[in-house]
Amino acid sequence: MGYEPLYVAYLVYFNRDRDYFECHEVLEELWLSRNRDPLYKGLLQIAVGLYHFRNGNVRGAMIMLEGSAAKLKAYPEITLGIQLGKLVREAEIYVRQLKDHDKRPQPYYDLTIDIVDGELSEAILAAMPDIKPNIPQRRGPRRDRSCRR
Repeated sequence: MGYEPLYVAYLVYFNRDRDYFECHEVLEELWLSRNRDPLYKGLLQIAVGLYHFRNGNVRGAMIMLEGSAAKLKAYPEITLGIQLGKLVREAEIYVRQLKDHDKRPQPYYDLTIDIVDGELSEAILAAMPDIKPNIPQRRGPRRDRSCRR
């Protein structure tokens, strides 16, 4: 099975760089080109949820992670070469912790997407040299300088 380059880039940004804003950027492009496939939307929302919580937006994180888990539960345990079921369970744990965040604040922590397909692992390793980390990571969309006054 060949993997979409944008999906591979998403996994690099997610696991190597923990750059959840960039995950959103690359996977949104794929999601739109795939007629808004709910699988890609769910994966996109995992990254957005982590981005929100890391930036102090507990409510936004909870909404995104809860929505992603609900969407992704419909898919097999192993989907698109990843351990999707494990990711869903981890998102559900995160949501439970965030629901109780006011009474018992939880520290932020990253999730890792487990790669189970050797071909996908090879595609990720091959793509890594061409995918440069964003240092510092972007906090929002880039605006064209010509639009500034």
